[in-house]
Amino acid sequence: MFALAGLMFAAAANTSQGTDLRAQRATELRDLVRQKSDRVNALEADVAGRRQTVDALTEGRSGDPSVATARQQVLTLSSEAGLTEVAGRAVQVTLDDAPAREPDDPLWQAISPNDVIVHQADVQAVVNALWRGGAEAIQVMDQRLINTSSLQCVGNTLLLQGRVYSPPYVITAVGPAKRMRAAVRSDPSVASYRDWADVVGLGYDIRRLDRAVIPAYTGPITMSYATTTSPSSASGVPMPQPDVSTDPAVAAPSAQPSQ
Repeated sequence: MFALAGLMFAAAANTSQGTDLRAQRATELRDLVRQKSDRVNALEADVAGRRQTVDALTEGRSGDPSVATARQQVLTLSSEAGLTEVAGRAVQVTLDDAPAREPDDPLWQAISPNDVIVHQADVQAVVNALWRGGAEAIQVMDQRLINTSSLQCVGNTLLLQGRVYSPPYVITAVGPAKRMRAAVRSDPSVASYRDWADVVGLGYDIRRLDRAVIPAYTGPITMSYATTTSPSSASGVPMPQPDVSTDPAVAAPSAQPSQ
């Protein structure tokens, strides 16, 4: 047993070569996320170029009645899908990590690093509150949110639509400013964040903008991996179907639920 343990220790030491393997794996994960983010940027630039080509070709056939009808249908749906620019009065919320404290600070010794950073759930709470307040369009950093947008944590950074962002996180919403401010202030999750921010020094700022321009969403709008399923359970028992005549509709789109 001692010989086997010694062999395992020797193999681990030879593999690590004096380094921390766990830290190395964390570094590799961050590097991988950065590489994927660069790849997304390149693909989005390629998509934008191809879209311009398609638009140019389509406009060249503007005399075709069927094309004109199709273009009108596209324009009607584009605003609802987030594919058109939105401008107007806005509310802007900024969330930031707490500044570093002295090592001998009693509060700093009583909490963990996880307690002084902005999490995905904090950003999501603000986004959801703005939707409830009647936001017409929302942008997180430089990314327009649509129905399929998903906010995810990667360490102490935020992953949104293939791009990585570091705090401070700026959330801008165009719409009825008074209603949106009231919705943010009354939201329980945002209120909890504000209370904790007062204790540990997290950044929180909300302001009204006379005018803001939120650009159109330019990323992919089709799902790559999701598939539809038949309305039945795994056991084969039919699932109850909602009565569409009485089932209330969702008034505003939102990103993925908080995690």
